[in-house]
Amino acid sequence: MKAVVFDLDNTLFDHTGSAERALRAWVAELGVVPTDELVAQWFVIEDLVYPAWLAGELTHQGQRRERMRQFLPLLGREVPGTDAGLDEVFGGYLRLYQDNWVAYPDARPALEVARGNGWLVGVLTNGSTKQQNAKLAAIGLAEYVDVVCTSESLGVSKPDPHAYQRVCEQLGVEPAAALMVGDNLELDVLAAREAGLAARHLDRAVGQTLLDLL
Repeated sequence: MKAVVFDLDNTLFDHTGSAERALRAWVAELGVVPTDELVAQWFVIEDLVYPAWLAGELTHQGQRRERMRQFLPLLGREVPGTDAGLDEVFGGYLRLYQDNWVAYPDARPALEVARGNGWLVGVLTNGSTKQQNAKLAAIGLAEYVDVVCTSESLGVSKPDPHAYQRVCEQLGVEPAAALMVGDNLELDVLAAREAGLAARHLDRAVGQTLLDLL
């Protein structure tokens, strides 16, 4: 093996934890009690709307606005009638989300192991280039990564086989010489194997860590 490719959100970066902490603080700022049900609905809406951006049906900012249109009524709050108004409201959440960005405790040690083994390190993520690179920098992992490939920069997203093949091309290795590691069984494991990579599933729910997979 010559390279390891990591997913970012909920693999190296604790997206769910960061988002939940931000959401609870933001909802409280709006004068609403941040219940578990509201938190669950936030992620349901995210999972419904985000794929529309990946499919090219919405811009990245557009999917944020759509999330506001669907979530604000659950808070009993008026939905702004303009894009600028929606952006302003989402900005309150985004500020707190960024303030709560954090890597998983095993992320840096795993990247250090990969480096120590002489492997090239890539990140393949279905996200925006600017935000995903900002996350890696903010959580102190950017220096360990050789190549960051986003769905935005590639023009394709996981599970398209070209996404996995292109990150390997940018790393300068054949897919058969690369290992993909991620939390999503379909996107990070099954589809990666179909594209010719080895792949391992990170299941944090059972106490598994990245170090167990390298």
